[in-house]
Amino acid sequence: MKEEYIDLCIIGSGPAGYSAAIYASRAGLKTILYKGFQPGGQLTITSDVENYPGYPNGVQGPQMMIDFQKQAERFGAEVRTGDVTSVDFSSYPFKLDVDNKSTLITKSVIISTGASAKWLGLKSEERLNGKGVSACAVCDGFFFRNKIVAVVGGGDTAAEESLYLSKLTKKVYLLVRKDFLRASKIMQDRLIETDNINILWNTEVLEVLGNNKVEGITIFNNKKNNKSDINISGLFIAIGHKPNTEIFKKYLKMDNNGYIITNPGTTITNIKGVFATGDVQDKVYRQAVTAAGSGCMGALDAERFLSTKK
Repeated sequence: MKEEYIDLCIIGSGPAGYSAAIYASRAGLKTILYKGFQPGGQLTITSDVENYPGYPNGVQGPQMMIDFQKQAERFGAEVRTGDVTSVDFSSYPFKLDVDNKSTLITKSVIISTGASAKWLGLKSEERLNGKGVSACAVCDGFFFRNKIVAVVGGGDTAAEESLYLSKLTKKVYLLVRKDFLRASKIMQDRLIETDNINILWNTEVLEVLGNNKVEGITIFNNKKNNKSDINISGLFIAIGHKPNTEIFKKYLKMDNNGYIITNPGTTITNIKGVFATGDVQDKVYRQAVTAAGSGCMGALDAERFLSTKK
């Protein structure tokens, strides 16, 4: 396979990856960014973004990622379409296979592959994604002020999403598949104490209703064995996220859920010269602005590392 030698390869093209590319290329590093399997990351399935600084009138998620890419390219970063399909961090410099066709030999790597939300797998859910179906209450809850929404899930994330939405919306249905919550006791107490949260036990979503926007859902109660419809304006899926870290598991330390572990306050992993930024190592905040900030950190950490290799 063809080999190519560079200073830095950035894997992933969301806010973390593009921000890293902006900082790294401005620092004079020969930087190549591979967009990956979902160019632009989760923001490409987001409609209006109103909580990112610098866009006073809001911006469409895909357009924001186009803006990020243009800024990175302005400073000399090379943005390529393609997937890094395997990595070899066992020796230095590192080797990365791209689309099983070519090999990159790179002095440093920034991993910005993000995390993918887990979905229910319904065609109607996919069709209305970004049109009332969301996996982030903090991102999209504002659009449902004084409306009725539903949250799917039974863990702490679902509880947190429900409590956040309860402050904005008229009513929140929390749909739990079983007859108990997996959320911590304190979160369960808060849910029960919140007047406008209605927990529906033994309940799952069969269909999301609506043409160009969410208008309701068809639910099934597996204990009563009956179906019914609920009128809602927004559906929030809170059944977890899966970090896109499979190809790195052989080399990098991760937690039980597959998130890459970094040294506190840095993007440094257990492999010198390999850095992790954005949602691939952040399971708490998961916001575009925090991902962009960690992308900056990753580039600065990489620049410092490479300065010791000259």
